[in-house]
Amino acid sequence: MIKCRLNDSIFVFPRVYNKKIYRKVNWYLSYSINAQLVCLAEWWSGSKVIIYVDKGDFEKYYGKEHGYLIMNHTYEIDWLLGWVILERFRLMGNAKAYCKKALQFMPILGWNWKFSEFVFLERNFDKDKKNIDHQVGELCDYPDPMWLLLYPEGTRFNEEKHKASVEFARKHNQPELKHHLLPRTKGFIASLPAMRGKVPALYDCLTVFKEDDPVEPTMRNIMKGKSVTAHLYFRRIPLEEIPESEEEMDKFLKNLFVIKDKMKEGFLKHGDFFKYTENLPRYEPIVTKRRYYSLLNSLGWSFIVLIPMISYIFNLLLSGQLIYFFTALGIIGIFYFLLQHLLNMSDINKSSAYGTNSKKKN
Repeated sequence: MIKCRLNDSIFVFPRVYNKKIYRKVNWYLSYSINAQLVCLAEWWSGSKVIIYVDKGDFEKYYGKEHGYLIMNHTYEIDWLLGWVILERFRLMGNAKAYCKKALQFMPILGWNWKFSEFVFLERNFDKDKKNIDHQVGELCDYPDPMWLLLYPEGTRFNEEKHKASVEFARKHNQPELKHHLLPRTKGFIASLPAMRGKVPALYDCLTVFKEDDPVEPTMRNIMKGKSVTAHLYFRRIPLEEIPESEEEMDKFLKNLFVIKDKMKEGFLKHGDFFKYTENLPRYEPIVTKRRYYSLLNSLGWSFIVLIPMISYIFNLLLSGQLIYFFTALGIIGIFYFLLQHLLNMSDINKSSAYGTNSKKKN
């Protein structure tokens, strides 16, 4: 990860002259950063991802076309397991998402997302609408398959936010969800016009962990090397099947989450996504296999950067000179701060207050 500043310089110059070259270069550099966290999940902790998907669609479409990925935002590491599965779909270098604008200034990951053309939002729709239309239109012109991730709930699930969501839904005659927050539809609706004719399909994804699993799905447990197992349901919906009026698009997205809610209820109670959804075809689970690329990438950068850095720090600590000793402590302190920042960013107990206001608007 230390190489990020070098990557930033490499990112900037090709874009000035040729956007296609810039994006090709960015694919590899973005992958090299993201793959280090993927390696942490699938090789260090040995975590597993089981997917439920139509096998015909999986072989024909997944990883071979642009897609609009809609996921629930329930767990601390749902984003990380999303990266793991996108790596296995060969899409991680072109995985994009909507993010809070402030995250673009976060060292390493935020800089990477900025140069990878993520859609940054201020959570003020009047300001964001124009940016969404422009940025999504830009992403749709990518030369290689690209998936854009949206968490329509707008924030990670917790009990306080769920209570506010139910109160809002009850007050406005909207669906009351048991396991999810009522999705915010404005960003979804604003994005679709730029996609039509360019993005072939929406990919509906539901992420669930079993409640009786011995290891809680948290970033701290991943870093401790503890394995978790994620279950991801995928459904491909051609974009032409999504209605074009704003009112109907609003209903479409909320209905997706009503279905997600029933599926999660069935899975948590009976271990069966399809227990309460008779109209959906039943998909058999597929245990996806990890690839060696994330491991080789991480080992390569460890030999190039990490081992020399550790050697340098030890030499400073053992130099016998006070200024070098405190320089080494400063370097260690910076890495500790960045690590804690990453952990706090994923911690449900330290998530933002966004979504707790019952006066929110969709």
